[in-house]
Amino acid sequence: MKAAVIQGPGNIKVEDVPDPQIHEPSDAIVAVTHAAICGSDLWAYQGTAPRKPGQRMGHEFIGVVEEVGREVAAVRPGDRVIAPFVWSDGSCEFCAVGLHTSCEQGGFWGVPGADGGQGEAVRVPFADGTLVRIPAGADEPLDRALLTLCDVMGTGHHAAVAAGVRPGDTVAVVGDGAVGLCGVLAARRLGAERVVLMGRHPQRTALGLRFGATDIVPERGEEAIARLHELLPGKGASAVIEAVGTWESLHTAISVARPGAAVGFVGAPHGVGGKVDIRQLFDKNVNLRGGIAPVRAYIPQLLPDVLDGKLDPSPVFDLPIRLADTPIGYAAMQERHAIKALIRV
Repeated sequence: MKAAVIQGPGNIKVEDVPDPQIHEPSDAIVAVTHAAICGSDLWAYQGTAPRKPGQRMGHEFIGVVEEVGREVAAVRPGDRVIAPFVWSDGSCEFCAVGLHTSCEQGGFWGVPGADGGQGEAVRVPFADGTLVRIPAGADEPLDRALLTLCDVMGTGHHAAVAAGVRPGDTVAVVGDGAVGLCGVLAARRLGAERVVLMGRHPQRTALGLRFGATDIVPERGEEAIARLHELLPGKGASAVIEAVGTWESLHTAISVARPGAAVGFVGAPHGVGGKVDIRQLFDKNVNLRGGIAPVRAYIPQLLPDVLDGKLDPSPVFDLPIRLADTPIGYAAMQERHAIKALIRV
């Protein structure tokens, strides 16, 4: 079969790799129909995150079950399914409380020895605990929106939940990538009255306005902080979503939070370690919550709204490509010519 692999920084190739096989009775084989390129995939592309030559890429995919092990009961061949960006057994103490990303037997797609989502098929460990079946009759036009539930929509929702967004809140969203834009949707879905999107890319902020942002702050750093406090004089935001993962973005998020607010941070940290101003958090009674989003816990909550047309994150996909063109998708996202690439397999 064909799959995207990385051979070094800036070097993504689509190559022949072995077909996946059932290894354990709890496995399933899923034929991928749609996959995506994530902003975090770009770190490997940039050389920021180490990868071994030939390592598989991608962690967002939906598809059709082709084969199941003898212990699999929740899905069967022919079912269309959503795969969260980690696999999980669904039965450990962490899965039981909705923290599937800490599953004792869980793992991430694309790690050495595992299949990646950007390929023709994937072996799914612990299929019953991992996969979510798409109800029969869901129209194909919904596939783009369903694909966001693998990661970016669930991650934006996790940020909003961690930030404690409530009806009537004023929310600041730091970052205009796909996760930040989904954070705008999530905040509005939870009842936020005003959403300030802090981003500087016109194409992305325009989509943020379409998703329900009420204000745009294009400045960065201290200028952005000052601008938000002009918009919200003397108060700051009652909840903040941080969707970038740099020291500057986290500093901005904490600085625009009003006393007693919470920052939901889901931007995977890079260059942050040891630089968070604990005194600033302490003095303002600002809470810092978040982390890797347990999207498997959120899919059952968000899926009905997607199926009913009440929630449509699909416009974050602005570059449809075929699997063979995956390297083009990486380059386009790296150069900020695309928000998020959708791979049709």
